[in-house]
Amino acid sequence: MSQNATILFEPDAYLLSEPKLMGRQAAGNSFLRAAVAGRNNEPLFAYTPHQKSAEIFANLVKQIEPTAQGQWIPADRLDLLSQIGTLYMPGPGLDVAAKLRLRAGCNAYSLVGVTHTTASHRAMDAITGLLAAPVMPWDALICTSTAVLETVKLLLNAEIEALRWRFGSQIQITLPQLPVIPLGIHCDDFDFSAENKASARAALNIGEDEIVLVFVGRLSFHAKAHPHAMYLAAQEVAKSTGKKITFLQCGWFGNDAIQASFIDGAAQFCPDVRAVFVDGRHPQFSQQSWASADIFISLSDNVQETFGITPIEAMAAGLPVIVSDWNGYKDTVRDGIDGFRIPTFMPPPNLGENFAKMHEAGTLNYDIYCGLSCQTISVSMVSLVEKLKLLVENETLRQEMGVAGKIRAKSHFDWRVVYPQYQALYAQLKTLRLTALQNTDWQKQLQTAPNVAANRLDPFYSFGHYPTTLIQPQTQVVLQDSNALQTYLSLIKNPLFNYAGQILPSVASVEKIVMVLKTPLSIAELSPQSGLDLGASVLAVSVLAKMDLVRLS
Repeated sequence: MSQNATILFEPDAYLLSEPKLMGRQAAGNSFLRAAVAGRNNEPLFAYTPHQKSAEIFANLVKQIEPTAQGQWIPADRLDLLSQIGTLYMPGPGLDVAAKLRLRAGCNAYSLVGVTHTTASHRAMDAITGLLAAPVMPWDALICTSTAVLETVKLLLNAEIEALRWRFGSQIQITLPQLPVIPLGIHCDDFDFSAENKASARAALNIGEDEIVLVFVGRLSFHAKAHPHAMYLAAQEVAKSTGKKITFLQCGWFGNDAIQASFIDGAAQFCPDVRAVFVDGRHPQFSQQSWASADIFISLSDNVQETFGITPIEAMAAGLPVIVSDWNGYKDTVRDGIDGFRIPTFMPPPNLGENFAKMHEAGTLNYDIYCGLSCQTISVSMVSLVEKLKLLVENETLRQEMGVAGKIRAKSHFDWRVVYPQYQALYAQLKTLRLTALQNTDWQKQLQTAPNVAANRLDPFYSFGHYPTTLIQPQTQVVLQDSNALQTYLSLIKNPLFNYAGQILPSVASVEKIVMVLKTPLSIAELSPQSGLDLGASVLAVSVLAKMDLVRLS
Protein backbone atom coordinates (compact mmCIF):
# COMPACT_ATOMS: atom_id res chain seq x y z
CA MET A 1 0.00 0.00 0.00
CA SER A 2 1.12 3.53 -0.77
CA GLN A 3 2.14 5.94 1.98
CA ASN A 4 0.15 8.54 0.04
CA ALA A 5 -3.60 8.73 -0.38
CA THR A 6 -5.73 8.66 -3.47
CA ILE A 7 -7.03 12.20 -3.94
CA LEU A 8 -10.71 12.87 -4.55
CA PHE A 9 -10.37 15.34 -7.40
CA GLU A 10 -12.69 17.77 -9.06
CA PRO A 11 -11.11 20.93 -10.53
CA ASP A 12 -13.23 23.35 -8.48
CA ALA A 13 -11.46 22.29 -5.28
CA TYR A 14 -7.89 22.74 -6.57
CA LEU A 15 -7.66 25.27 -9.41
CA LEU A 16 -6.71 28.90 -8.80
CA SER A 17 -8.23 30.09 -12.07
CA GLU A 18 -11.80 30.32 -10.75
CA PRO A 19 -13.20 33.89 -10.97
CA LYS A 20 -14.45 33.69 -7.39
CA LEU A 21 -11.32 32.35 -5.73
CA MET A 22 -11.98 30.97 -2.24
CA GLY A 23 -9.66 29.93 0.55
CA ARG A 24 -10.54 26.27 0.09
CA GLN A 25 -9.26 26.39 -3.51
CA ALA A 26 -6.02 28.06 -2.48
CA ALA A 27 -5.61 25.46 0.26
CA GLY A 28 -6.44 22.63 -2.15
CA ASN A 29 -3.89 23.79 -4.72
CA SER A 30 -1.27 24.20 -2.02
CA PHE A 31 -2.02 20.68 -0.71
CA LEU A 32 -1.68 19.21 -4.19
CA ARG A 33 1.75 20.81 -4.58
CA ALA A 34 2.73 19.25 -1.27
CA ALA A 35 1.43 15.84 -2.36
CA VAL A 36 3.50 16.03 -5.54
CA ALA A 37 6.60 17.00 -3.56
CA GLY A 38 6.02 14.25 -0.98
CA ARG A 39 5.09 11.44 -3.38
CA ASN A 40 8.46 9.64 -3.03
CA ASN A 41 8.52 8.90 -6.77
CA GLU A 42 5.17 7.12 -6.58
CA PRO A 43 2.37 8.05 -9.00
CA LEU A 44 -0.46 10.16 -7.60
CA PHE A 45 -4.00 8.94 -8.14
CA ALA A 46 -7.09 11.01 -8.83
CA TYR A 47 -10.39 9.46 -7.76
CA THR A 48 -13.21 10.86 -9.87
CA PRO A 49 -16.09 9.62 -12.04
CA HIS A 50 -15.06 12.03 -14.80
CA GLN A 51 -12.29 11.26 -17.28
CA LYS A 52 -11.98 14.97 -18.08
CA SER A 53 -11.28 15.72 -14.41
CA ALA A 54 -8.64 12.98 -14.38
CA GLU A 55 -6.97 14.56 -17.42
CA ILE A 56 -6.95 17.96 -15.72
CA PHE A 57 -5.41 16.31 -12.65
CA ALA A 58 -2.65 14.66 -14.69
CA ASN A 59 -1.86 17.94 -16.45
CA LEU A 60 -1.84 19.86 -13.17
CA VAL A 61 0.54 17.33 -11.61
CA LYS A 62 2.84 17.65 -14.64
CA GLN A 63 2.80 21.44 -14.36
CA ILE A 64 3.88 21.18 -10.73
CA GLU A 65 6.58 18.59 -11.46
CA PRO A 66 7.26 17.35 -15.02
CA THR A 67 8.52 13.97 -13.78
CA ALA A 68 5.42 13.29 -11.66
CA GLN A 69 2.68 10.94 -12.87
CA GLY A 70 -1.01 11.51 -12.31
CA GLN A 71 -3.22 8.47 -12.83
CA TRP A 72 -6.98 7.88 -12.75
CA ILE A 73 -9.04 5.67 -10.48
CA PRO A 74 -12.65 5.76 -11.78
CA ALA A 75 -15.18 6.29 -9.00
CA ASP A 76 -16.68 2.80 -9.34
CA ARG A 77 -13.31 1.01 -9.10
CA LEU A 78 -13.37 0.52 -5.36
CA ASP A 79 -11.02 -2.44 -5.79
CA LEU A 80 -8.27 -0.11 -7.03
CA LEU A 81 -9.02 2.30 -4.21
CA SER A 82 -8.58 -0.55 -1.74
CA GLN A 83 -5.11 -1.25 -3.12
CA ILE A 84 -3.99 2.30 -2.25
CA GLY A 85 -5.62 2.11 1.17
CA THR A 86 -6.68 5.73 1.81
CA LEU A 87 -8.98 8.23 0.11
CA TYR A 88 -8.33 11.91 0.82
CA MET A 89 -11.24 14.33 0.37
CA PRO A 90 -10.87 18.13 0.36
CA GLY A 91 -13.89 18.63 2.61
CA PRO A 92 -15.66 17.20 5.65
CA GLY A 93 -18.16 14.97 3.79
CA LEU A 94 -17.13 11.47 4.81
CA ASP A 95 -20.72 10.25 4.98
CA VAL A 96 -21.38 9.74 1.27
CA ALA A 97 -18.00 8.09 0.71
CA ALA A 98 -18.53 5.82 3.74
CA LYS A 99 -21.85 4.61 2.32
CA LEU A 100 -20.27 3.84 -1.04
CA ARG A 101 -17.47 1.97 0.73
CA LEU A 102 -20.01 -0.55 2.05
CA ARG A 103 -19.93 -2.15 -1.40
CA ALA A 104 -16.25 -2.98 -0.89
CA GLY A 105 -16.45 -3.56 2.86
CA CYS A 106 -16.10 -1.16 5.78
CA ASN A 107 -12.47 -2.12 6.20
CA ALA A 108 -11.50 -1.89 2.51
CA TYR A 109 -9.77 1.48 2.91
CA SER A 110 -9.66 4.57 5.12
CA LEU A 111 -11.35 7.91 4.52
CA VAL A 112 -9.71 11.23 5.39
CA GLY A 113 -11.54 14.55 5.14
CA VAL A 114 -10.55 18.07 6.13
CA THR A 115 -12.49 21.03 7.49
CA HIS A 116 -12.65 24.44 5.88
CA THR A 117 -15.63 26.52 6.96
CA THR A 118 -17.84 24.91 9.59
CA ALA A 119 -20.54 27.61 9.56
CA SER A 120 -22.54 26.65 6.47
CA HIS A 121 -25.48 24.27 6.65
CA ARG A 122 -23.72 21.99 4.19
CA ALA A 123 -20.61 21.75 6.37
CA MET A 124 -22.60 21.29 9.57
CA ASP A 125 -24.73 18.58 7.96
CA ALA A 126 -21.59 16.78 6.80
CA ILE A 127 -20.17 16.85 10.33
CA THR A 128 -23.33 15.75 12.16
CA GLY A 129 -23.98 13.24 9.37
CA LEU A 130 -20.90 11.32 10.49
CA LEU A 131 -22.88 9.84 13.37
CA ALA A 132 -25.40 8.00 11.20
CA ALA A 133 -22.93 7.19 8.44
CA PRO A 134 -20.87 3.96 8.43
CA VAL A 135 -17.65 5.74 9.37
CA MET A 136 -15.04 3.77 11.26
CA PRO A 137 -12.25 4.48 13.78
CA TRP A 138 -9.79 4.06 10.88
CA ASP A 139 -11.30 7.14 9.22
CA ALA A 140 -10.39 10.73 10.10
CA LEU A 141 -11.73 14.25 9.85
CA ILE A 142 -8.76 16.62 10.03
CA CYS A 143 -9.49 19.76 12.04
CA THR A 144 -7.26 22.60 10.92
CA SER A 145 -7.23 24.35 14.31
CA THR A 146 -8.16 23.77 17.93
CA ALA A 147 -11.03 26.21 17.40
CA VAL A 148 -12.38 23.97 14.63
CA LEU A 149 -11.97 20.88 16.81
CA GLU A 150 -14.04 22.54 19.52
CA THR A 151 -16.79 23.42 17.01
CA VAL A 152 -16.81 19.87 15.62
CA LYS A 153 -17.09 18.40 19.12
CA LEU A 154 -19.95 20.77 19.98
CA LEU A 155 -21.84 19.77 16.83
CA LEU A 156 -21.26 16.06 17.37
CA ASN A 157 -22.23 16.15 21.03
CA ALA A 158 -25.45 18.03 20.26
CA GLU A 159 -26.32 15.51 17.54
CA ILE A 160 -25.51 12.57 19.85
CA GLU A 161 -27.92 13.97 22.44
CA ALA A 162 -30.60 14.35 19.75
CA LEU A 163 -30.09 10.76 18.55
CA ARG A 164 -30.28 9.40 22.09
CA TRP A 165 -33.47 11.35 22.69
CA ARG A 166 -34.89 9.88 19.49
CA PHE A 167 -33.67 6.28 19.71
CA GLY A 168 -32.67 5.70 23.32
CA SER A 169 -29.55 6.16 25.37
CA GLN A 170 -28.13 2.74 24.51
CA ILE A 171 -27.24 3.52 20.90
CA GLN A 172 -23.60 2.90 20.09
CA ILE A 173 -21.66 5.75 18.52
CA THR A 174 -18.60 5.20 16.33
CA LEU A 175 -16.54 8.29 15.59
CA PRO A 176 -13.67 8.88 13.20
CA GLN A 177 -10.35 10.23 14.44
CA LEU A 178 -10.32 14.02 14.87
CA PRO A 179 -6.66 15.05 14.61
CA VAL A 180 -5.62 18.69 14.56
CA ILE A 181 -3.29 19.31 11.61
CA PRO A 182 -2.85 22.87 10.33
CA LEU A 183 -3.04 23.92 6.73
CA GLY A 184 0.38 24.28 5.20
CA ILE A 185 2.11 26.78 2.95
CA HIS A 186 5.17 26.71 0.72
CA CYS A 187 7.45 29.10 2.60
CA ASP A 188 9.85 29.47 -0.30
CA ASP A 189 7.10 31.28 -2.21
CA PHE A 190 7.40 34.15 0.28
CA ASP A 191 11.18 34.49 0.53
CA PHE A 192 11.92 37.94 -0.92
CA SER A 193 15.32 39.52 -1.37
CA ALA A 194 16.02 43.21 -0.80
CA GLU A 195 15.95 43.60 -4.57
CA ASN A 196 12.56 41.90 -4.79
CA LYS A 197 11.18 44.25 -2.17
CA ALA A 198 12.56 47.37 -3.82
CA SER A 199 11.23 46.27 -7.20
CA ALA A 200 7.78 45.53 -5.75
CA ARG A 201 7.53 48.91 -4.08
CA ALA A 202 8.58 50.62 -7.28
CA ALA A 203 5.98 48.67 -9.29
CA LEU A 204 3.25 49.80 -6.87
CA ASN A 205 4.63 53.36 -6.74
CA ILE A 206 5.44 53.15 -3.03
CA GLY A 207 8.12 55.45 -1.67
CA GLU A 208 10.89 54.55 0.78
CA ASP A 209 9.35 56.75 3.47
CA GLU A 210 5.95 55.02 3.37
CA ILE A 211 5.01 52.34 5.91
CA VAL A 212 2.84 49.77 4.17
CA LEU A 213 0.10 47.87 5.94
CA VAL A 214 -1.13 44.94 3.88
CA PHE A 215 -4.27 42.84 3.99
CA VAL A 216 -4.37 39.83 1.69
CA GLY A 217 -7.53 37.82 1.10
CA ARG A 218 -11.05 38.06 -0.19
CA LEU A 219 -12.32 41.62 0.23
CA SER A 220 -15.67 40.94 1.85
CA PHE A 221 -16.97 42.81 4.88
CA HIS A 222 -19.76 40.29 5.49
CA ALA A 223 -17.88 37.01 4.96
CA LYS A 224 -14.20 37.60 5.69
CA ALA A 225 -13.05 40.64 7.68
CA HIS A 226 -14.87 43.92 8.22
CA PRO A 227 -12.45 46.75 7.29
CA HIS A 228 -13.91 49.49 9.51
CA ALA A 229 -11.67 48.86 12.53
CA MET A 230 -8.56 48.64 10.32
CA TYR A 231 -9.44 51.94 8.64
CA LEU A 232 -10.06 53.72 11.96
CA ALA A 233 -6.84 52.42 13.52
CA ALA A 234 -4.73 53.28 10.48
CA GLN A 235 -6.15 56.81 10.48
CA GLU A 236 -5.53 57.36 14.18
CA VAL A 237 -1.96 56.05 13.97
CA ALA A 238 -1.23 58.14 10.88
CA LYS A 239 -2.47 61.28 12.66
CA SER A 240 -0.70 60.61 15.96
CA THR A 241 2.67 59.59 14.51
CA GLY A 242 2.83 61.78 11.44
CA LYS A 243 4.07 58.78 9.47
CA LYS A 244 3.13 58.28 5.82
CA ILE A 245 1.00 55.15 5.94
CA THR A 246 -0.22 53.21 2.90
CA PHE A 247 -2.89 50.56 3.36
CA LEU A 248 -2.54 47.99 0.58
CA GLN A 249 -5.53 45.66 0.22
CA CYS A 250 -4.82 42.70 -2.05
CA GLY A 251 -7.81 40.55 -2.93
CA TRP A 252 -10.95 40.59 -4.98
CA PHE A 253 -14.50 41.89 -4.60
CA GLY A 254 -17.65 39.81 -4.98
CA ASN A 255 -19.46 42.60 -6.84
CA ASP A 256 -19.33 46.30 -7.66
CA ALA A 257 -21.35 47.30 -4.59
CA ILE A 258 -18.86 45.65 -2.23
CA GLN A 259 -15.97 47.26 -4.11
CA ALA A 260 -17.56 50.69 -3.73
CA SER A 261 -18.09 50.04 0.01
CA PHE A 262 -14.40 49.36 0.56
CA ILE A 263 -13.12 52.22 -1.58
CA ASP A 264 -15.60 54.76 -0.22
CA GLY A 265 -15.07 53.46 3.31
CA ALA A 266 -11.32 53.99 3.08
CA ALA A 267 -11.84 57.54 1.81
CA GLN A 268 -14.27 58.30 4.64
CA PHE A 269 -12.65 56.58 7.63
CA CYS A 270 -8.92 56.93 6.88
CA PRO A 271 -8.56 60.02 4.67
CA ASP A 272 -4.96 60.58 5.76
CA VAL A 273 -3.95 57.05 4.76
CA ARG A 274 -3.15 56.21 1.17
CA ALA A 275 -5.47 53.34 0.18
CA VAL A 276 -4.32 51.01 -2.61
CA PHE A 277 -6.33 48.08 -3.96
CA VAL A 278 -4.88 45.36 -6.19
CA ASP A 279 -6.44 42.20 -7.61
CA GLY A 280 -5.05 39.31 -5.59
CA ARG A 281 -6.21 36.75 -8.13
CA HIS A 282 -3.19 37.72 -10.24
CA PRO A 283 0.00 36.13 -8.85
CA GLN A 284 2.07 39.14 -9.89
CA PHE A 285 0.05 41.55 -7.73
CA SER A 286 -0.06 39.08 -4.85
CA GLN A 287 3.71 38.69 -4.84
CA GLN A 288 4.24 42.46 -5.10
CA SER A 289 1.91 43.02 -2.17
CA TRP A 290 3.77 40.61 0.08
CA ALA A 291 7.18 41.91 -0.96
CA SER A 292 6.36 45.60 -0.56
CA ALA A 293 4.72 45.44 2.89
CA ASP A 294 6.04 46.37 6.31
CA ILE A 295 3.17 45.09 8.50
CA PHE A 296 0.44 42.53 7.87
CA ILE A 297 -3.02 43.13 9.34
CA SER A 298 -6.10 40.90 9.32
CA LEU A 299 -8.93 41.39 11.78
CA SER A 300 -11.07 38.40 10.90
CA ASP A 301 -14.42 38.65 12.66
CA ASN A 302 -16.50 36.13 10.80
CA VAL A 303 -17.95 32.78 11.86
CA GLN A 304 -17.21 31.24 8.46
CA GLU A 305 -13.46 31.63 9.01
CA THR A 306 -11.78 28.61 10.60
CA PHE A 307 -8.02 28.78 10.13
CA GLY A 308 -6.72 31.79 8.24
CA ILE A 309 -3.74 30.99 6.07
CA THR A 310 -2.65 34.53 5.18
CA PRO A 311 -1.09 35.32 8.60
CA ILE A 312 1.22 32.33 8.08
CA GLU A 313 2.08 33.55 4.59
CA ALA A 314 2.84 36.96 6.11
CA MET A 315 5.10 35.34 8.70
CA ALA A 316 6.89 33.42 5.94
CA ALA A 317 7.40 36.76 4.18
CA GLY A 318 9.10 38.08 7.32
CA LEU A 319 6.32 40.48 8.25
CA PRO A 320 5.13 41.22 11.79
CA VAL A 321 1.42 40.50 11.99
CA ILE A 322 -1.54 42.11 13.68
CA VAL A 323 -4.53 39.78 13.81
CA SER A 324 -7.74 39.44 15.73
CA ASP A 325 -7.68 36.94 18.58
CA TRP A 326 -10.05 34.72 16.62
CA ASN A 327 -10.40 31.05 15.66
CA GLY A 328 -7.30 29.55 14.01
CA TYR A 329 -5.27 32.71 14.46
CA LYS A 330 -4.97 31.69 18.10
CA ASP A 331 -2.98 28.63 17.03
CA THR A 332 -0.70 30.29 14.53
CA VAL A 333 0.30 33.73 15.85
CA ARG A 334 2.15 33.99 19.15
CA ASP A 335 1.06 37.22 20.80
CA GLY A 336 4.05 39.47 21.45
CA ILE A 337 6.45 37.23 19.49
CA ASP A 338 5.35 37.02 15.86
CA GLY A 339 3.07 40.03 16.19
CA PHE A 340 -0.02 40.86 18.19
CA ARG A 341 -3.43 39.25 18.64
CA ILE A 342 -6.08 41.87 19.31
CA PRO A 343 -8.83 40.86 21.80
CA THR A 344 -12.27 40.23 20.31
CA PHE A 345 -15.82 40.47 21.69
CA MET A 346 -18.95 38.51 20.78
CA PRO A 347 -22.45 38.22 22.33
CA PRO A 348 -23.14 35.19 24.56
CA PRO A 349 -25.11 32.08 23.50
CA ASN A 350 -28.89 32.30 22.97
CA LEU A 351 -28.73 35.83 21.57
CA GLY A 352 -28.00 34.45 18.11
CA GLU A 353 -30.98 32.10 18.04
CA ASN A 354 -32.96 34.42 15.81
CA PHE A 355 -30.14 34.48 13.25
CA ALA A 356 -30.00 30.69 13.28
CA LYS A 357 -33.79 30.34 12.98
CA MET A 358 -34.07 32.70 10.04
CA HIS A 359 -31.14 31.03 8.27
CA GLU A 360 -32.63 27.58 8.82
CA ALA A 361 -36.04 28.74 7.62
CA GLY A 362 -34.54 30.25 4.49
CA THR A 363 -35.43 33.87 5.20
CA LEU A 364 -31.70 34.65 5.56
CA ASN A 365 -29.21 33.35 3.02
CA TYR A 366 -25.77 32.24 4.15
CA ASP A 367 -24.05 35.52 3.24
CA ILE A 368 -26.52 37.62 5.21
CA TYR A 369 -26.42 35.16 8.13
CA CYS A 370 -22.63 35.57 8.27
CA GLY A 371 -22.95 39.32 7.79
CA LEU A 372 -25.42 39.81 10.62
CA SER A 373 -23.25 37.76 12.95
CA CYS A 374 -20.21 39.76 11.90
CA GLN A 375 -21.92 43.03 12.84
CA THR A 376 -22.01 41.95 16.49
CA ILE A 377 -18.31 41.01 16.68
CA SER A 378 -15.73 43.66 17.54
CA VAL A 379 -12.07 44.07 18.40
CA SER A 380 -10.50 46.12 21.17
CA MET A 381 -9.79 49.44 19.45
CA VAL A 382 -7.58 50.57 22.33
CA SER A 383 -5.35 47.53 21.92
CA LEU A 384 -5.44 47.71 18.12
CA VAL A 385 -4.32 51.35 17.97
CA GLU A 386 -1.68 50.79 20.65
CA LYS A 387 -0.13 47.75 18.93
CA LEU A 388 -0.31 49.22 15.44
CA LYS A 389 1.33 52.44 16.63
CA LEU A 390 4.06 50.42 18.33
CA LEU A 391 4.93 48.61 15.11
CA VAL A 392 4.67 51.71 12.94
CA GLU A 393 7.10 53.62 15.16
CA ASN A 394 9.51 50.80 15.99
CA GLU A 395 11.36 49.45 12.97
CA THR A 396 13.55 47.24 15.15
CA LEU A 397 10.49 45.55 16.67
CA ARG A 398 9.07 45.00 13.20
CA GLN A 399 12.27 43.27 12.14
CA GLU A 400 12.49 41.14 15.31
CA MET A 401 8.90 39.95 15.03
CA GLY A 402 9.32 39.36 11.32
CA VAL A 403 12.33 37.13 11.93
CA ALA A 404 10.52 35.21 14.69
CA GLY A 405 7.49 34.69 12.48
CA LYS A 406 9.60 33.52 9.55
CA ILE A 407 11.27 30.89 11.73
CA ARG A 408 7.92 29.75 13.09
CA ALA A 409 6.34 29.52 9.64
CA LYS A 410 9.15 27.28 8.41
CA SER A 411 9.26 25.09 11.50
CA HIS A 412 5.52 24.59 11.99
CA PHE A 413 3.55 25.42 8.86
CA ASP A 414 5.69 24.68 5.83
CA TRP A 415 4.30 21.75 3.83
CA ARG A 416 7.64 20.02 4.31
CA VAL A 417 6.61 19.75 7.97
CA VAL A 418 2.83 19.48 7.58
CA TYR A 419 2.52 16.93 4.76
CA PRO A 420 4.46 14.24 6.68
CA GLN A 421 1.79 14.63 9.37
CA TYR A 422 -0.77 13.62 6.75
CA GLN A 423 1.35 10.64 5.76
CA ALA A 424 1.76 9.64 9.41
CA LEU A 425 -2.02 9.86 9.80
CA TYR A 426 -2.53 7.61 6.76
CA ALA A 427 -0.16 5.07 8.33
CA GLN A 428 -1.90 5.28 11.72
CA LEU A 429 -5.30 4.69 10.12
CA LYS A 430 -3.94 1.72 8.19
CA THR A 431 -2.67 0.20 11.44
CA LEU A 432 -6.06 0.72 13.12
CA ARG A 433 -7.83 -0.84 10.15
CA LEU A 434 -5.61 -3.91 9.99
CA THR A 435 -5.62 -4.35 13.77
CA ALA A 436 -9.41 -4.36 13.79
CA LEU A 437 -9.37 -7.49 11.63
CA GLN A 438 -7.71 -9.33 14.51
CA ASN A 439 -10.33 -8.22 17.02
CA THR A 440 -13.23 -10.64 17.53
CA ASP A 441 -15.80 -7.94 18.25
CA TRP A 442 -14.82 -6.00 15.15
CA GLN A 443 -14.85 -9.16 13.07
CA LYS A 444 -18.47 -9.79 14.07
CA GLN A 445 -19.47 -6.20 13.39
CA LEU A 446 -17.80 -6.16 9.98
CA GLN A 447 -19.35 -9.51 9.03
CA THR A 448 -22.84 -8.22 9.77
CA ALA A 449 -22.38 -4.84 8.08
CA PRO A 450 -24.72 -4.15 5.14
CA ASN A 451 -23.11 -4.33 1.73
CA VAL A 452 -24.95 -1.29 0.44
CA ALA A 453 -26.51 1.84 1.94
CA ALA A 454 -30.27 1.69 2.46
CA ASN A 455 -30.87 4.77 0.30
CA ARG A 456 -28.71 3.45 -2.55
CA LEU A 457 -30.33 0.07 -3.25
CA ASP A 458 -30.56 -1.88 -6.50
CA PRO A 459 -33.40 -0.22 -8.48
CA PHE A 460 -34.75 -3.64 -9.44
CA TYR A 461 -35.12 -4.30 -5.71
CA SER A 462 -36.43 -0.90 -4.63
CA PHE A 463 -38.98 -0.84 -7.44
CA GLY A 464 -39.48 -4.56 -7.95
CA HIS A 465 -43.19 -4.19 -7.16
CA TYR A 466 -43.72 -1.84 -10.11
CA PRO A 467 -43.94 -4.37 -13.00
CA THR A 468 -46.50 -7.07 -13.63
CA THR A 469 -43.81 -9.75 -13.70
CA LEU A 470 -40.16 -10.04 -12.78
CA ILE A 471 -37.91 -11.87 -15.25
CA GLN A 472 -36.96 -15.13 -13.54
CA PRO A 473 -34.99 -18.28 -14.52
CA GLN A 474 -38.26 -19.97 -15.49
CA THR A 475 -39.30 -17.08 -17.78
CA GLN A 476 -39.78 -18.36 -21.34
CA VAL A 477 -37.94 -16.62 -24.19
CA VAL A 478 -39.18 -16.78 -27.79
CA LEU A 479 -37.20 -15.42 -30.74
CA GLN A 480 -39.42 -12.81 -32.36
CA ASP A 481 -37.25 -11.60 -35.24
CA SER A 482 -35.73 -14.23 -37.56
CA ASN A 483 -33.19 -11.61 -38.61
CA ALA A 484 -32.55 -10.60 -34.99
CA LEU A 485 -28.76 -10.23 -35.17
CA GLN A 486 -28.83 -7.84 -38.12
CA THR A 487 -31.69 -5.89 -36.55
CA TYR A 488 -29.70 -5.67 -33.31
CA LEU A 489 -26.66 -4.33 -35.19
CA SER A 490 -28.87 -1.61 -36.61
CA LEU A 491 -30.66 -0.74 -33.36
CA ILE A 492 -27.50 -0.31 -31.27
CA LYS A 493 -26.53 2.56 -33.58
CA ASN A 494 -29.89 4.25 -33.12
CA PRO A 495 -29.97 7.15 -30.60
CA LEU A 496 -33.01 5.56 -28.96
CA PHE A 497 -30.71 2.77 -27.80
CA ASN A 498 -27.04 3.71 -28.18
CA TYR A 499 -27.15 6.03 -25.13
CA ALA A 500 -27.35 2.82 -23.04
CA GLY A 501 -24.13 1.39 -24.44
CA GLN A 502 -22.91 0.47 -20.96
CA ILE A 503 -25.57 -2.23 -20.58
CA LEU A 504 -26.19 -3.28 -24.18
CA PRO A 505 -25.09 -6.92 -24.59
CA SER A 506 -22.13 -7.53 -26.86
CA VAL A 507 -22.77 -8.55 -30.43
CA ALA A 508 -21.07 -11.88 -29.70
CA SER A 509 -23.46 -12.53 -26.79
CA VAL A 510 -26.51 -11.72 -28.92
CA GLU A 511 -25.22 -13.99 -31.66
CA LYS A 512 -24.96 -16.89 -29.17
CA ILE A 513 -28.45 -16.23 -27.81
CA VAL A 514 -29.98 -16.11 -31.28
CA MET A 515 -28.26 -19.35 -32.25
CA VAL A 516 -29.70 -21.35 -29.31
CA LEU A 517 -33.19 -19.86 -29.54
CA LYS A 518 -34.26 -22.13 -32.41
CA THR A 519 -37.01 -23.22 -30.07
CA PRO A 520 -38.42 -21.37 -27.05
CA LEU A 521 -36.29 -21.81 -23.95
CA SER A 522 -36.47 -20.74 -20.34
CA ILE A 523 -33.67 -18.45 -19.25
CA ALA A 524 -32.40 -21.28 -17.04
CA GLU A 525 -32.01 -23.40 -20.18
CA LEU A 526 -30.73 -20.56 -22.39
CA SER A 527 -27.95 -19.56 -20.01
CA PRO A 528 -25.76 -22.71 -20.13
CA GLN A 529 -26.40 -23.27 -23.81
CA SER A 530 -25.28 -19.74 -24.72
CA GLY A 531 -22.31 -19.79 -22.35
CA LEU A 532 -23.54 -16.78 -20.38
CA ASP A 533 -24.03 -16.77 -16.63
CA LEU A 534 -27.58 -16.50 -15.38
CA GLY A 535 -27.41 -12.81 -14.42
CA ALA A 536 -25.88 -11.80 -17.75
CA SER A 537 -28.53 -13.86 -19.57
CA VAL A 538 -31.36 -12.12 -17.73
CA LEU A 539 -29.97 -8.64 -18.50
CA ALA A 540 -29.30 -9.51 -22.14
CA VAL A 541 -32.77 -10.96 -22.65
CA SER A 542 -34.36 -7.95 -20.95
CA VAL A 543 -32.65 -5.62 -23.44
CA LEU A 544 -33.57 -7.79 -26.42
CA ALA A 545 -37.18 -7.84 -25.24
CA LYS A 546 -37.09 -4.02 -25.03
CA MET A 547 -36.09 -4.05 -28.72
CA ASP A 548 -38.81 -6.62 -29.51
CA LEU A 549 -36.20 -9.06 -30.83
CA VAL A 550 -37.43 -11.65 -28.32
CA ARG A 551 -40.67 -11.95 -26.39
CA LEU A 552 -41.16 -13.13 -22.83
CA SER A 553 -43.86 -15.17 -21.17
